Amino acid sequence: METTRTQMRRGVLELCILSIISEGEIYPSDIISRLKEAELIIVEGTLYPLLTRLKNADLLQYSWRESKSGPPRKYYALTDKGRMFLKELHDNWNQLVQAVDHTTKNVAHNE
Repeated sequence: METTRTQMRRGVLELCILSIISEGEIYPSDIISRLKEAELIIVEGTLYPLLTRLKNADLLQYSWRESKSGPPRKYYALTDKGRMFLKELHDNWNQLVQAVDHTTKNVAHNE
């Protein structure tokens, strides 16, 4: 069951990360904190390659900011293309949720 749950979470991770970034520029460790609050545990080794892939697809951009506690930090934000992609992704997610709810509505009744 744990493997299935991990695969399901991995499938929605992109949607969740883009949604968090859509709220404004954000530092990767803050993204990880937000995901942990939602009980979507992720490690830096998973997040950074995903952020790089999204940036290479022109869905994200980043800017460097000075840090009081070390070297400059990279903050991510959505591009216009990223906002459009997030809207499409969210619409597709809602359609999928409706389809799953429709096809599994008998599960609760059969328990």
